[in-house]
Amino acid sequence: MRNPDLEVDSDNLAWWNRPENRRRGFRNLYRLNRRGLVLRSGSVLPLEERPDSRIASRPDVRELTGQPSFCAMVVVQGDGILFEAHAADCGPDTLHSMQSITKTHLNLIYGRLVADGLIDLGSKAEEWIPEVGSGYRGVTVQQVLDMAVDLAFDEDYAAPWNPPPGPGERRGYGQEEVAMGWRLPPPGVDEVGVRAFALTLERADAAGSHTRYASPNSDLAGWIAERASGTDLRRLVAANVEAARLDGAFFVSLDRDFVPVLSGGGAMTARDMARHGLLFAQADNAFVEETRRRRGTCFRDAWQGLRYSNQMFTDGTWVGHGGYAGQFLMVRPDKEAVVAWFSVVETLHGGDDGHMAQVVAMASAILEDL
Repeated sequence: MRNPDLEVDSDNLAWWNRPENRRRGFRNLYRLNRRGLVLRSGSVLPLEERPDSRIASRPDVRELTGQPSFCAMVVVQGDGILFEAHAADCGPDTLHSMQSITKTHLNLIYGRLVADGLIDLGSKAEEWIPEVGSGYRGVTVQQVLDMAVDLAFDEDYAAPWNPPPGPGERRGYGQEEVAMGWRLPPPGVDEVGVRAFALTLERADAAGSHTRYASPNSDLAGWIAERASGTDLRRLVAANVEAARLDGAFFVSLDRDFVPVLSGGGAMTARDMARHGLLFAQADNAFVEETRRRRGTCFRDAWQGLRYSNQMFTDGTWVGHGGYAGQFLMVRPDKEAVVAWFSVVETLHGGDDGHMAQVVAMASAILEDL
């Protein structure tokens, strides 16, 4: 019998990610994943409760924290917690899936690589990964970090996954989830890891400077970072955890080759996600400042008006990242302030553009008013 939690039904979703199970799934991914790495910090960043009544009294805060999708929200400035709220089923110690907010680990890793002179972001992917497939040949590391690669891949949670696409056909997120270990492959199909999957991707025809969001770019970026640093990716992630001085555990999925799934495999508490966010508010972080100021690629559709730069979202003022089904991290480096948000949208494929627009607007306004 195959693992029912990871089995895929006719709706193209693994059992844990079906709408009726998703809320439980997001709080238990660290139990449901087949492989994972747990990291703890050697010291903890103390945070003092300094409630700011202006935040609690905001209509947008009251509305969003009162919705059924809400899980947790923490606002931190410096070493003070200005606001904190949790749903009944998501307490202060709950490890909640960060989804694609996990990608922000790569910004920290590349910041160190650039500062240490270990990588030129204008270098080509094949200089670091000679075995790279046709989809990434001729592509610079900067293009990979900015989601500026024209791949025959769709970050589409409804994309068919069985039968797997053949040569020359577009890949979809279902195949990425198999590589992440988040769902079982179709019966009779071999499981591959995230790096092997990235090697199968081919180029597509696209034009313009818009964001071509694809999680395999983050998988490849982690691989390049490992080659450039000469250090196992697990140790690079561990350095981030030590620097953030988390209070609880950081969990990250591992693929079949025991590679950290930085494209979306992280889980931590809301308070610790705020601590993680404070790393991007350090005064001497030149790479974050470059991330915030440079143009990167431009989002269209739901995220129109935002840019994607060095594995981060930015509007030129804040940096952060969104996550599937209702997660967001937003940081104002100039104010040393962070909003960490967890929710679980229970639409069929986890999307609700209106909800996320409200969350982004609320977080931006809170940080602006501090």
